[in-house]
Amino acid sequence: MDFGPLVRANSQNIREIQPTRGADLGPAAGPILYSQPDPQESALGEYVRVLIKRKWIVLGCLATIFSIVTIASLRMTKVYEASGTIHISKPDATLNFQNSATFNLDYYDPSELDTEVKILQSDLLALQVIRELNLDRRPDMGGTTAPPSSLDLAPDPLQADPALASAVLGGFKSNLKVTLSPNTRIIEVHYRNADAQTAANVVNTLMQTYVENNFKARFESTMQASDWLQKQLVDMQMKVETSQEKLVRYQKEHEILGIDEKQNITTEKLDELNKELTVAESERMDKEAFYRLVESGDPDAISSAAGVDSSGSGGPSGSQLLETLRAKQADLKIQAADMNTQFGPSYPKLAQLNNQLKEVDSQIQSEMKKIASKVRGQYMTALQRENMLRDALERQKQEANKLNESAIEYNILKRDSDTYRALYEGLLQKLKEAGVSAGLRANNFQVVDSARSPTYPIEPNIPRNLGFGAVLGLATGVLIAFLLEGLDNTIRTTEQAQLISGLAPLGMIPLGSKSASEGTHPKRLVIASSKEAVELITQVRPQSQMAESYRALRTSLLLSNLGAPPKVIMVTSALPQEGKSTTSINCAVVLAQKGVRVLLIDADLRRPSIHKTLGMGPRSGLSNVLTGSTKLEQAITRSTILPNLHILPAGTLPPNPAELLASANMRDVLNQLREQFDHIVVDTPPSLSVTDAVVLSPRADAVVLVIRSGQTTKQSLRRARNILAQVNAKVIGVLLNAVDLSSPDYYYYYEYQGKYARYYRDGETSEDEEEGEETREEASPSSSSA
Repeated sequence: MDFGPLVRANSQNIREIQPTRGADLGPAAGPILYSQPDPQESALGEYVRVLIKRKWIVLGCLATIFSIVTIASLRMTKVYEASGTIHISKPDATLNFQNSATFNLDYYDPSELDTEVKILQSDLLALQVIRELNLDRRPDMGGTTAPPSSLDLAPDPLQADPALASAVLGGFKSNLKVTLSPNTRIIEVHYRNADAQTAANVVNTLMQTYVENNFKARFESTMQASDWLQKQLVDMQMKVETSQEKLVRYQKEHEILGIDEKQNITTEKLDELNKELTVAESERMDKEAFYRLVESGDPDAISSAAGVDSSGSGGPSGSQLLETLRAKQADLKIQAADMNTQFGPSYPKLAQLNNQLKEVDSQIQSEMKKIASKVRGQYMTALQRENMLRDALERQKQEANKLNESAIEYNILKRDSDTYRALYEGLLQKLKEAGVSAGLRANNFQVVDSARSPTYPIEPNIPRNLGFGAVLGLATGVLIAFLLEGLDNTIRTTEQAQLISGLAPLGMIPLGSKSASEGTHPKRLVIASSKEAVELITQVRPQSQMAESYRALRTSLLLSNLGAPPKVIMVTSALPQEGKSTTSINCAVVLAQKGVRVLLIDADLRRPSIHKTLGMGPRSGLSNVLTGSTKLEQAITRSTILPNLHILPAGTLPPNPAELLASANMRDVLNQLREQFDHIVVDTPPSLSVTDAVVLSPRADAVVLVIRSGQTTKQSLRRARNILAQVNAKVIGVLLNAVDLSSPDYYYYYEYQGKYARYYRDGETSEDEEEGEETREEASPSSSSA
């Protein structure tokens, strides 16, 4: 076999087998890794377990902090709180300047009420209250206890000493609380002090000073506004007079006689001329039409024209005469025609009629000329009148244009004059209102509830402080409990072992303790509850809970392989004093109780303990067999406990135990023993202390890693698992030893303990009683024979 480099262990040079060269050491099977359990599973139960486990720490913190808070609360100075309220109403509209945004005090905006709250908290108001109540001479306010000076001319100490003023203000404002009641116009003022009457006086003085300061500020602002308005009114009056003079002078210079543009004479005259020109144009067109008809020479047209003219004149005209002449002419023509027909053209009366007809014709022509001359004269008159009106209209238009040019400047002057007059009238009205407002004492700030001297102190609040102390103590205790639990690096439950190592838990062995009364008796380790030995507990008390735990371990071992149960079972631990030897003995006992041949090998060649536990003296064993000084059959001893249980002790302590366990002789011995025994339990040294268990583990069919509850650390378990995995050891699981079932760690995992443990204890008690009766019966005959 090829060995690796020498390493020192227990002051001896040994060789450590290389992990990668372990093909000839046995089955090359690594540890069986299992999935980690869900950390969120039963989280509430985990919390309860921690609290029950650390209950004395929690109760201690609770009692300590609760006591401290109680004593501090009883020794605290009593503090009284006085309170008062102020109502801020809307300002009276009769006292405000109308249509003025400058003096309009409306509190619909919430920021205005917040502003009043800040004013109540201001340093100026606080200093006024401090001076009035002489709070600067109170030590509890940060002031001095010096007596006040008898001279009125003494300087104010607050102004002379800024540090004192800051201290007093800090003490005053730290006890002052001003809040705005939601959805109301009520401001609440609270003040705390050790003296109840002082607290009430401060609140009342603060509210009264605030109301008075507000009234003074309103009065002063009103008077300031009145003085300003008086000055502005004088200036505005001069501007009004100057603008009026400019307007009147300009109106005279440009002959603007009307009051405004609509009533101006020039404009009215222009409108009248325009109307008359329109009428004249219409008359001229009518006269011109008649004149054209008359010039055509048509008697009918002339007659009709004469008729129209006569209707306009209202009296007899030429048209009637013309109609008479034309009628007479027609009658004469008819008569002349009749006579010419009857008597012929030479008839004397016919000649007379013709002469009359000529006379009538000449009259008709004369009359027509008169009518034509008259119509022409009327037409010329209308035309001349139209031309005259047009000339007059053009001249009036020029005057109107001049007037419009002058009206621009006139309107500017008039608008300035009106503006100054309106401003003057408005300022005059506001000046009168300011005078009225200054004379009235109306105020929109009102004290609703004055502060009364409180009867009961607000601090210390004993129930609240005690409740706070209880909560703080409980929270501190819980925090410390979880902190200690987090700092606990040991493994206490199978879930933690599985979570850290990834190996299946094979079982748990209850806690045992040393017996002081047994001396050097083989049954040295005892159960804490019954004071019985634990090394042979499976044989001595097979009905005990510990024996049942070892039988559960036997079941896990037999079912660890899918084919046949493992023959060579190696038991090791991470560190010493974790119970691996006790586990090996009891594991061999429970396997032998099944009726098969079992061999228990003590492979701890450095500090063997099995032969001492079983009451065997020093004798040859495994080391002697490996060195060839003793035969295997001579070294194996039959146990007196069970007939099918055999023991192979460690033998003489060798100088090189690791080399012996890793040698070919050890392999041959195991192969030979496999044919003689059904199960071989091998007890080995701790895997982290020496390499004996590591070099022997590949030859075992199953490796049991024993850890001690509350002692083995997480790093030790993880390191032992890794070392065994490097040599391909078949680690089938972890056995948790020395478990304290009364611990809260197992309260929810072993609820059956109270019921079934009591059952087993009752059975054991009855058995002990029966044994005691048998002993007394046997002792009675002997005593009688004596």
